[in-house]
Amino acid sequence: MTETRTRIARQVESRPGVHFNDLVRRSELAPGQVQYHLRDLLAENRLASEHLYGKTHYYPPEYDEWERSALALLRRETARDVLVSLLERGTARPATLADDIDIARSTLEWHVGHLVEQDLVEKRRDARNRVTLAPTRPEETARLLAAVTPSFPERMVDRFTRLVDDLLAE
Repeated sequence: MTETRTRIARQVESRPGVHFNDLVRRSELAPGQVQYHLRDLLAENRLASEHLYGKTHYYPPEYDEWERSALALLRRETARDVLVSLLERGTARPATLADDIDIARSTLEWHVGHLVEQDLVEKRRDARNRVTLAPTRPEETARLLAAVTPSFPERMVDRFTRLVDDLLAE
């Protein structure tokens, strides 16, 4: 394997769930070079990829489908904040959770929809049809959280989204 491929594979191993643009920034290679080497690494089964909600994420091959989707969502600051809060509380009502992490209720619902779809969070309804949110796999989610350190650009995009939501809510 070439030195460039080894370098790209190591970056993916150190940041499972990294998306293409972040990989390009960190590798200091041209996007076409990264794309070329990723294609070969994927063909050789040295890496796995997952396209989720508009981004392609890359992983070492040992991660299963649930772990890959969980890591992709954990790389997004707001989704990560929702999960951290739920892991700390155990369960929470949506309004309480939105207040805790200081986001608009619509933003929370958007992220919760993805978290439910990827089996990280479940919506429970009581006798009066009130929703309570709970993590579906708290131990596994906590383990994966330890592997995720968001990049500066990832944090800035998430914060910009929150700012826009706050402005639209006013």
